[in-house]
Parts: sequence; C-alpha cells; structure tokens
Amino acid sequence: MPSTLLFVINPVSGGRQKTEYEDAIKKYYEKLPHKVKYFLLNGKNDAEELDKCIEQEKPHKVVAVGGDGTVSMVAKKILGTDMQLAILPAGSANGMARELNISLNIEEALDTVEKGKVKKIDAICINNEICLHLSDIGLNARLIKYFEEGNMRGKWGYAKVALKVLLRKQNIRVIIKAKEKEIKRDAFMVVLANASKYGTGAVINPKGDLFDGLFEVVIIRQLGFSTLLKVWFRPRNLDPKKIEVIQAESVQIHTHRKVDFQVDGEYIGKVNEVNADILPAILNIILPE
Repeated sequence: MPSTLLFVINPVSGGRQKTEYEDAIKKYYEKLPHKVKYFLLNGKNDAEELDKCIEQEKPHKVVAVGGDGTVSMVAKKILGTDMQLAILPAGSANGMARELNISLNIEEALDTVEKGKVKKIDAICINNEICLHLSDIGLNARLIKYFEEGNMRGKWGYAKVALKVLLRKQNIRVIIKAKEKEIKRDAFMVVLANASKYGTGAVINPKGDLFDGLFEVVIIRQLGFSTLLKVWFRPRNLDPKKIEVIQAESVQIHTHRKVDFQVDGEYIGKVNEVNADILPAILNIILPE
C-alpha cells in the first residue's frame, strides 16, 4: 500500500558520504509507489524544523539515516504516535541498529525499511530525558564529555580520552531505591539500560530486552582500562563478578556528589539525583523479518 516515507539524514554522521545513501534510497524506491521525502540535518534548529516537516508531510514511516544520535532525535519526535521508526545505520556508533539486528549494509537495511515487521519497544524517561538505548552516570559519561570537548575521532582518540578518565577516576557512593527497597553501593559507573549492549557490541546488560516493560540498573563496581576498552572497542561481555544488575520499572538514584550524566551518547551535565521510569511499548519500530 502506498505511503509517505520521510528520510532524516545526518550528513556529518559516521564519516561516510551521505550522497551514497541518498543515491541508494532513490534507486531503491524509484519503481515503488511510495512518496519519498528527505530532511537533511544541519545542526541549526534541527529539532524545530523536523517538527514542522513531520507535521506538514504526515509520514507513515520516518527513517533515521545516521548514528545513535540521529535515531534518538527522530524517535523523540514520534514517540507515542502511530508513526513508525526505521533505521538506516550510517553513524560511527550504531548501537540501536546492532541491538535490533538491523544490517549495516544499505540494501539490506532498506529491505527492512520496506518489508520489516513493526513492533512496539519501550523507552525510559530519565530526569525528563528520553532514553531508548543506554544512559549512565560516572566514568563513561565523563569519557563522552571529554571526547566531545577534545573534538577527537577514531579509536586512538577514544583510547587517549579513556586513559585521561581513568587517571582521574573516583568512586561514587550511590543510594538506589527500587522495588520498595534501598541499597547503598560504591561504584565507578551506574548504567540505566533499556538495551543490552553498547554500539561496539560489548554486552553491559545481559538481561536487556527492549520489549519487556522493564529496564536494568547495572552497577559497575570495578572498572579498569581493559574494561573501558571492552565497552568502547571490543564486542565482549563484562565480567559478571564486577557488576550487579537490578531490574526495575522505576528507580531513584542519589549520589554523594555531582557526577557526569549521559543519555544515548549525548552528554547532559552533572547531577546528584537521577529519577527513571519505564515507558512501556511507546514507540513503533521496524525490525528485520
């Protein structure tokens, strides 16, 4: 059945020429009856302009062409509506695409956009921010902050920033209230996880399930350089002896001092209170058949 598709393209995501994606999209849909529209992000009033575009075009499917940041931006615009989110992975970090087994191959990803199945996934509301994938406080959030400030790229850039973070690492004393119980822990990092793994494939949350109406609080009690490398570069599971996992629908976290906080790879700032609630089955997303 003919429908309107809106492709939201981040031209600077992932370092690959986005004209390649536009050409592939045009070729794929040239003989199909759908109405295909494009919206190019430019870093200036993107959120407001995308709102206007969606309101004008009223698309059936909105396709995020970029990395996790692009996916997050698009998802927030259609959360709780009948519109469907599809992903054409084109970023340096494609965590949601990996989580949903969406191919990094353009043609195969377009097949999913056109022929995939629709399923409702959960999200988490954290301090009034929407999280689809992973949020955390502590070392990883600080790493993201330094990485953004240093304007570094590539694995060596990450490695240099990771070393800088570890040389300045401090324990966080946290109080976590969930399921009518309260626990106190010392940790280097606390993750609020809707999904199971980072964009690299490193599994941080073995219980992660985007469809179960729950999220996990992952407390990382030990964190060395090799562990951060696993999180950022290598698709390996973290040592279960060094983490603690709590499932929840709602959680409140208090820290003894202000700590760095990120949501879906975007640095938010420093906090000493985190309040999180599950938003069950709130987003229509297109998955591979």
